[in-house]
Amino acid sequence: MELHWWSIEVRHGAFSAHRWRDQLGESLFEMAVTHGARDWGWVEQPWGLVFEVGFRDPEGWLRFRALPGVRAVLDAVPDPVNGLYVYPGRGGSSGAPLPLHPRLPMGAGAAPLPETPEPIIVAGRSPAQ
Repeated sequence: MELHWWSIEVRHGAFSAHRWRDQLGESLFEMAVTHGARDWGWVEQPWGLVFEVGFRDPEGWLRFRALPGVRAVLDAVPDPVNGLYVYPGRGGSSGAPLPLHPRLPMGAGAAPLPETPEPIIVAGRSPAQ
């Protein structure tokens, strides 16, 4: 049976994402199971948590996501502005095994080397004159 996976990423914010899961994760899990989820799991990441949930059909996800209880649980994440990502597919457990870092620019954006000024030579009279 092919499942349609969705991921809910919750990042740390005003409080820990683990604390959010301890308080509301069971409700989220229960609503998922009672509305057709066939597989699920929590993935811990350094930046927070990912709740991965698989439904038999896309409509199962839409029914689950439209529940007022689900909206309330997601509104209560530690950082509701920048700390919640919901997207299709499996999340935090797939992809690169190491965190990706921005690459430094090669050439562009580099500061020029400091230039040393030429020594100033002053012509003067000889002491015998």
